[in-house]
Amino acid sequence: MARLRSNTVRIIGGTWRSRLIRFPDAAGLRPTPDRVRETLFNWLGQDLTGMTCLDLFAGSGALGFEASSRGAAEVVMVERSALVLRALKENARKLGAAKLAFVHGDALEFMRNVRSRFDVVFVDPPYHLYLQSEVLALLSGLLTEGGRVYVESDAAFDPPPGWSILKHGRAGNVHFHLLGKSPDDKSGVSRNV
Repeated sequence: MARLRSNTVRIIGGTWRSRLIRFPDAAGLRPTPDRVRETLFNWLGQDLTGMTCLDLFAGSGALGFEASSRGAAEVVMVERSALVLRALKENARKLGAAKLAFVHGDALEFMRNVRSRFDVVFVDPPYHLYLQSEVLALLSGLLTEGGRVYVESDAAFDPPPGWSILKHGRAGNVHFHLLGKSPDDKSGVSRNV
């Protein structure tokens, strides 16, 4: 397999399989590795047809573009950096992606104000910010019945009450988790891996 140029990531499945997306140098931006994305989309099911997805802290857009490539009805990408947002829009243009919406702004502020509901939410903030628990506290009302949340971090993650870990994996320094709401679980932790 050909070596990827720096600041590129390959879409691994769906309509845009093997297409490259490019991203700028930006503090804290690190695309979710191929192996991790492959596992995540195996967990979610390869086909996301009809699902609405939210890619918070979109960064390179690897997760959002992957979801759109696999048939998501809509993917909303939230990104604070204007430079990174321009790259996301340019990648969407090159792919001919029509089912993407872009929001320039703070992910936490977006969650406080949005009224939409989502089937899948990707939570992959810069690791040093440790925002996962704060994000989950705001997400509860934004998830559809049976919705799933992907959380990536640099350490094992114990979700706050009301959430269960459905799946967990690790690839090098990347810990990744698939969560669901667990209203009956007072501890918030259930490890059904």
